[in-house]
Amino acid sequence: MARRTAPEINAGSMADIAFLLLIFFLVTTTIEKDRGLVRSLPPDQPTDVEPPIIKEKNLFVVIVGKDGDLFVEDELMEIKDLKEAAIGFLDNGGYPQGQEGHCDYCQGERNPSSSDNPDKAIVTVKNHRESNFEDYILVQNELVAAYNFLRDRESQRLYGWKYTEIKSAIDEGLYTGDEDKAKEKLSVIKKMYPLKLSEIDPNS
Repeated sequence: MARRTAPEINAGSMADIAFLLLIFFLVTTTIEKDRGLVRSLPPDQPTDVEPPIIKEKNLFVVIVGKDGDLFVEDELMEIKDLKEAAIGFLDNGGYPQGQEGHCDYCQGERNPSSSDNPDKAIVTVKNHRESNFEDYILVQNELVAAYNFLRDRESQRLYGWKYTEIKSAIDEGLYTGDEDKAKEKLSVIKKMYPLKLSEIDPNS
């Protein structure tokens, strides 16, 4: 009796269908973007140029200890109080009125022993080599929140909207107004409270 051969199945059409399904999912799937801290390394400085002299009162020093202890201006502080302390420093406006460098929009205490103006104010962070990454992120978030609070306040006063909301809408492609004019206004606010956040080498 002759052996029957099993008929072959043409899988070509199945491969086409699988390929079309793959294209469909690639086109319709939304890929979430990872977000992180926006930081850039400082440019190389010429060795023959002396660094600018910075007054100690214009430095806001934050130290994160090995066990997560937070020291601000040599005093122990809770993380929940860091944002308010940073706002007070950045918004102090201690430079005398009527002189060049006076901040007329600052609403701080005008303490002459604290920062002269937002352009001079520098926030410096030093992390212990064995400190937790979570503590580092918490500190960075609170400090950036201080800048955003002040920028929101001034953009609300000058333009009637919040800096963070408009910037976020532009970055995500959701802004429906005149984007060029909005970016110009964002630039004005950034100059009023420039983000001057530096980090010290843990080995120093």
